[in-house]
Amino acid sequence: MTQTNIDWNECWKEQWQKNHEINKRKDTSGMWDEQDAARKFYRMSYEKNGERVNRTIAGLALTPESRVLDVGAGPGAITIPIARRVSHVTAVEPSEGMFAVLKENLRDEEIENADCIQKRWEDVDVAKDLSGPYNLVFASFSLDVHDMKAAITKMCEASSQYVYIYWFAGEASWEKMAKDLWPKLHGTAYEVSPKSDIIFSILYQMGIYPHVEHFVYEHIYRFSTEEEAIEYFRPRHLVTTEEQEELLREYIMQSLEHDGDTVTVPGHSHRMKIWWDVNDFPADE
Repeated sequence: MTQTNIDWNECWKEQWQKNHEINKRKDTSGMWDEQDAARKFYRMSYEKNGERVNRTIAGLALTPESRVLDVGAGPGAITIPIARRVSHVTAVEPSEGMFAVLKENLRDEEIENADCIQKRWEDVDVAKDLSGPYNLVFASFSLDVHDMKAAITKMCEASSQYVYIYWFAGEASWEKMAKDLWPKLHGTAYEVSPKSDIIFSILYQMGIYPHVEHFVYEHIYRFSTEEEAIEYFRPRHLVTTEEQEELLREYIMQSLEHDGDTVTVPGHSHRMKIWWDVNDFPADE
């Protein structure tokens, strides 16, 4: 089979399905249904002086007149600072816990130019659910969808100018952890999530030739105690027995570091910023 005959969207679906089956979940939003987990994620977003948040915002073509759509907004780590710079933001977030903390943070930060929609991006109706038009639509490491082509098409439909997708490249540190642990914990190999190379190939087949920028992000899992660290990683590795927990504990303790009154598990990942102007690539072509 030649590369031109490959259906890259089907490749995405197959790898996405394998990753979700190995993690025994229907979609990623269920990981964040607990508000405490959402609040921890929000705090972690501002590690290293908010490097990821600041990098994302600096890379978006924002103006005071911008109307922005944030797909998969989480607890609002990017939504809130963007709202202070633009005319309007719509935040779409499916997770119950994330959505509750998003609303809480918007209220606490006295943000009044943002509205929120609790739906999966797959279920959003652009005409009925959104308050467009938006001249900028972005998804920052949140576009964990089964049908990537359909998700991209909808982003283009919602945007009058720019679309940005941030996603992962290569093996992230948390995937290395899973690949190391899964055979010991569950007796099978771990299936990683699909990466940015497939997104680029899907776009190429759609007749969209985007800009691409690579960067490396160092991130830190920070906890009050060693036990809190174990508690955080336990459900992410489907640990249910004492034997599995001992294997997880042994692995975590090898990489855990002490930083003042907290303990940390450092990590890093390669990431891609993929963006284009929808006016350069009309959807009907």
